[in-house]
Amino acid sequence: MKITITGGSMSEEEQRAYISHLKKQHPDKIITELEIKIDGEFVDLKYSYEIVPFQRIRRITGYLVGTLDRFNDAKFAEVGDRVKHG
Repeated sequence: MKITITGGSMSEEEQRAYISHLKKQHPDKIITELEIKIDGEFVDLKYSYEIVPFQRIRRITGYLVGTLDRFNDAKFAEVGDRVKHG
């Protein structure tokens, strides 16, 4: 994780406390970059997360699917006959 501090200095203990706070706020995300801007008594945090890949799930012919590779010929034909709405 890249940490940038501007406007002053901060101990490593304080940095870890801010990182811990962000992890509690967003437990399912991985922080890649943290910018800490010190302005007197105030601290602004600007952070970035790792992009999480996802698989698209669609409802096709009554089934929730990500890919069509497990469909048999009949279901695959239903996909071909389907009317797509814009």
